[in-house]
Amino acid sequence: MAFGIYSLLEAIILCLNAVCILNEERFLSRLPGWGGSHVQGFGEEPGFKTQIFHFIRSIKTVMKYPLIPVNAFVIIFKLIFG
Repeated sequence: MAFGIYSLLEAIILCLNAVCILNEERFLSRLPGWGGSHVQGFGEEPGFKTQIFHFIRSIKTVMKYPLIPVNAFVIIFKLIFG
């Protein structure tokens, strides 16, 4: 099995799906710092953990609905071409 562009795209889609299905109440609220209680000063750079939390929230907001037709296309493609 060769590693190609399609395999890379499929892995990216699977990772985006994994991030989109994370439940805030059951999983993400248990992580320390998820609530956004840290107050930053003016000009202060956000930490790595804060940037990851913002990245997860943005993926969940932006990619939730576009992933539905992409997943349908990948499923149909896999059914046709194996």
